[in-house]
Amino acid sequence: MPGIVAEELDLHVERGFGGGNPPRGNAGGGDDGRGGGRSIPRRAYITGITLAVAAIMMFFMALTSSYIVRKGTGTDWQAFGMPRVLWANTVILLLSSLTLEMARRQLARGEISAFRNLWALTTGLGLLFVGGQLVAWHQLRAAGVYLSTNPSSSFFYVFTAAHAVHVLGGIFALLFVAFRSWQRSRTTQAIGAEVAGIYWHFLDGLWVFLLLLLSLGR
Repeated sequence: MPGIVAEELDLHVERGFGGGNPPRGNAGGGDDGRGGGRSIPRRAYITGITLAVAAIMMFFMALTSSYIVRKGTGTDWQAFGMPRVLWANTVILLLSSLTLEMARRQLARGEISAFRNLWALTTGLGLLFVGGQLVAWHQLRAAGVYLSTNPSSSFFYVFTAAHAVHVLGGIFALLFVAFRSWQRSRTTQAIGAEVAGIYWHFLDGLWVFLLLLLSLGR
């Protein structure tokens, strides 16, 4: 669901992209009726992203249940060495959550330049994480571990690929918040950043869970 967060950010809002930002005194948010229409309340966006997160969680919990059952019932389960780059990727993703929150604080203070720099850093860290996942997959292939090698490797590729797709969706949401023309929107950049942040932090926690599951459940 790569576009699900962006859809929640732009709920019933006119489309359009640009580099604009809210006025300095309005960086923290509020319903000011910009764009000539009625403002959409913050709770609508929070409800939307909460439902999206719940749906994604259910998807991964279903995969987790399948993982546990398949491992316990099959005789062809073979453990393999986890690429060490995955641990570096974890640090990168957790660091991106920190920079995202720092960016949101700067936006609330009206420090637009600092917000943009930290938000761009968060986006870059997200891209670096995806790049690290590609490195991990390359290392496994070099070691002769493929999607179809055994059930253990199959689940590893499915889990990590599904998570990476959602991270790409999160990166799209970060770019959306950075480049949308918020003066023409019926909400604020601060609310957009909050919604994107909820999704991003969820992905961080989900990755830690998946890494522990794949490491301890081998």
